[in-house]
Amino acid sequence: MAENRRSSRHNLTEGPIAATLIKMTLPMILGMLMMFSFNLVDTFFISMLGTEALSAISFTFPVTFTLMSLAIGLSIGTSAVVAKYIGRGEHEKAKQASTVTNYVAIALAAALAAIGYLLMDEIFLLMGAPQSMLPTIRLYMDIWMPTSVMLVAIICANSVLRANGDTRTPSILMAAAGLINAGLDPIFIFGFGPIPAMGIQGAAIATMISWIAGVVFLFYFLAIRHELIYRGVPTGPVFKTSALEMLKIGIPASGANMMTPIAAGIMTAIVASYGETAVAAFGVGSRLESIACMVILALSSTLPPFVSQNLGAGKLDRIEDACRQSVRFVLGWQMLIYIVMALGASLIAWIFTRDTEVADIIRLYIWIMPLGYGMQGVIILCNSALNAIHKPMVALYLSIARFFVFYVPLAWIGSQFWGLTGIFVGAFAGNLLMAILSWIVFKRVLNLEKAQMLPA
Repeated sequence: MAENRRSSRHNLTEGPIAATLIKMTLPMILGMLMMFSFNLVDTFFISMLGTEALSAISFTFPVTFTLMSLAIGLSIGTSAVVAKYIGRGEHEKAKQASTVTNYVAIALAAALAAIGYLLMDEIFLLMGAPQSMLPTIRLYMDIWMPTSVMLVAIICANSVLRANGDTRTPSILMAAAGLINAGLDPIFIFGFGPIPAMGIQGAAIATMISWIAGVVFLFYFLAIRHELIYRGVPTGPVFKTSALEMLKIGIPASGANMMTPIAAGIMTAIVASYGETAVAAFGVGSRLESIACMVILALSSTLPPFVSQNLGAGKLDRIEDACRQSVRFVLGWQMLIYIVMALGASLIAWIFTRDTEVADIIRLYIWIMPLGYGMQGVIILCNSALNAIHKPMVALYLSIARFFVFYVPLAWIGSQFWGLTGIFVGAFAGNLLMAILSWIVFKRVLNLEKAQMLPA
């Protein structure tokens, strides 16, 4: 068993930076692709049910992403605390932190899911959903919301593995869960044999089953095979210390991540003023964004444990080099992605809809919004690095500024002059300005950290 524990940990404070990041990120790309395929696969099959069903699932995206943002934020806190202990060589403290932070994350997710379930109708009406669409939305969310606690458990448990330098296992798990969801979606949505057609509700059931499988595997892997978490409940002092350390980073990080769905909800409400077809197209575009930015998201998941371990080891130059190389890469990569998407815009629109008006808006979205994905990558990577060096409030302030000073206001201003085109152009401009600000702030914070480490 001890050998299993040793083999599950990886030292990220030595060796070539680029090679280390590539080795960690490549498995995460597959995992991220499959994780975000949940929404995209659901959207693809649900689009076959018609524009109303597609609009209904589009309204759910900001809400579902809010729960995911909580999970991602808490996992950032978990990873930062655990990886820092590992960088110092304090593996027993890392194990204790892993256990407590997962308990706390699940409890917070359950509370947020309960609130969301009770206020579901009010939330969607506030987002601009018509009263007549609420029953369709609830068919999906009545199942998705209560079972979302399992998604939080999966994401936070995966962060323990990434903090130990293991990105392969989380990737395999997410890939397996994504394949289960993709295989079950058409069966439960359209029916097969004795299973009746359940429409949009079937998509939620397929997702729930895939999450159950993921939770069972992770419990076995973490608690039994590698003993990276305790099987019981830690003592009171250990619980308090580890929980506070994680929450100090995790709560601001969750708040920063929640800015995304809040902004998405506001953007959806702005787009809703242009009709149901605009909402349907915007929903498709939002899900395409997750896939188009999967390399960024994968890198933003592997960068924090690298940064935190090197922070614990006092190697800030490696942190700066890693962030600079990551930013250069994502800018080039996302420009390539934009070219591919722009050339294939008509085909992508055809895959999701036969409605001419919806297809036109999807093409318009693709021709403008992905231009800013590279800038968005810079913002995400800077925030991830700031959280990993235990500066979560700085990341939170930047996220607030991004969405409520630049992204949403400029999109709204654009809509007043140029309609839907103005919304997309304004959002792009917001990402561009925020990327510049994020890099400047990150550099200043890192320089202050270096100054504090210099001998008096």
